Amino acid sequence: MAVTGHEDAAAGFDPLRPKLMRVAYRMLGSVADAEDVLQEAFIRWMGANRAAVREPEAFLRRTVTRLCLDQLKSARRQRETYVGPWLPDPVVEEEEEEDVTLPLMLALERLSPLERAAFLLHDVFGLAFEEVATTIERDPAACRQLAARARTHVREARPRFRVEKERGLELAKAFFDASRSGDMKALGTMLAADVSLHSDGGGKRSAAIRPIIGYDAVMKVHEYLAGLFRKNGSKLVRAGFVNGLPGFVTLEADGELQTTALEIENGRVAAIYVVRNPDKLRHLH
Repeated sequence: MAVTGHEDAAAGFDPLRPKLMRVAYRMLGSVADAEDVLQEAFIRWMGANRAAVREPEAFLRRTVTRLCLDQLKSARRQRETYVGPWLPDPVVEEEEEEDVTLPLMLALERLSPLERAAFLLHDVFGLAFEEVATTIERDPAACRQLAARARTHVREARPRFRVEKERGLELAKAFFDASRSGDMKALGTMLAADVSLHSDGGGKRSAAIRPIIGYDAVMKVHEYLAGLFRKNGSKLVRAGFVNGLPGFVTLEADGELQTTALEIENGRVAAIYVVRNPDKLRHLH
């Protein structure tokens, strides 16, 4: 009977898993935490009176969102003691995801958990405010206010300059070639004057403990890194879109993976996001 119940629950849950994972990951910015939330949601789904659930997707989305809200409370405390810049776990895909790019995910970090939920559910996933209200247990008017406040905070993080897929991948490949070969002239032509570099090592691998801002400072860092790459090498594993931005995955000299994502504006690299924390890269192996 237990096996039959598990199979019955899985038959309803598994087709919805990709959608639920999108909600959980965009709420939390952590693949591992999102997977934990989905596991807990499945356990609750198994224990539910499924015959009485008219809309399994809505039921499970509510369950996942509420579990994420609980998780965000502890995640905020953990990030207060995080070493260096915090970046979301990198998700690498063949096609760009336009709904929530890396800069937008960073902007979401500045929102309250309820603002984040209201914005994602309504503005990104297209739910009516009545459904949002049921999900986060607030009235529709309050949900409209939450989403409006969130929209104000994240407006600047919305992509203003669309980069064609092939052009984005070309820039990512050229950036890899120039940065690893030490061709500073080629690299310099790619960078915007106010370029910034954000690296997340989580205190577990070497990384700058604060963002590097400005053309000269970023070029100086890459001149130093080019010397290390010449001695130890850096192997391109794959190019793709990292959290919706053109980028690539590399295997570094210490045997660990690393991701680099490039925010492109007016054909120049406006921001560089590097994830080195091995805890955030396990799912890429």
